[in-house]
Amino acid sequence: MPGGRHGDGSMAIVPDEMEVERRLPPGQHIPRGRPVVHYGRVPPFRPERWSLMVFGATASGTETKLTWPEFRALPRVTVVADFHCVTRFSVLDNVWTGVPATTLLELVPPAPEVRHVMIWAEYGYSANLRMSDFTSPQTLFATELDHQPLTPERGHPVRLVVPHLYAWKSVKWVRGIEYLVEDRRGFWEERGYHNIGDPWREQRYSYQEEPGEGPP
Repeated sequence: MPGGRHGDGSMAIVPDEMEVERRLPPGQHIPRGRPVVHYGRVPPFRPERWSLMVFGATASGTETKLTWPEFRALPRVTVVADFHCVTRFSVLDNVWTGVPATTLLELVPPAPEVRHVMIWAEYGYSANLRMSDFTSPQTLFATELDHQPLTPERGHPVRLVVPHLYAWKSVKWVRGIEYLVEDRRGFWEERGYHNIGDPWREQRYSYQEEPGEGPP
């Protein structure tokens, strides 16, 4: 595969045309560089005030708060994955480093009846996920992209990465994980986006939902 650079100057591996076609979900294209898309303003990061709350239907019935040093001390992994935005661009071979979602599930176990999670971010932004998506081996709370700390506009200090779903599920500026016994729509899902968001099935909008794909 030939090499190249992302728009931010980082090195990228450029797949050949046949591989790109195989890896692109329907309706997606490869953009120039690496676009940045987000809603609202970029929040400031104050390490001494930052915390990650895990709450809701926990096995213990209590909530857990992790400080920034405690979160940084958790085991980390690196995942190479493609990134598919619902606005129809895809960026291939992103190198994400962070804390696996499964590590947080082990640290703060959910109650047995939990089937969904809500991820909360700064300013009240949220996105819901099925537990099966949250426990995917590639789902992680990323602090680095391409071996560099996330920039503020890309979610610094922590963003969720769920590579197999559309990117609005990969919440930036994460501050909380809520365990849910019953599914509930997040910010964009309440505003007409699909409850699941599988790019290979082009699950973009709520009107496309089949029975059972959304909350009652």
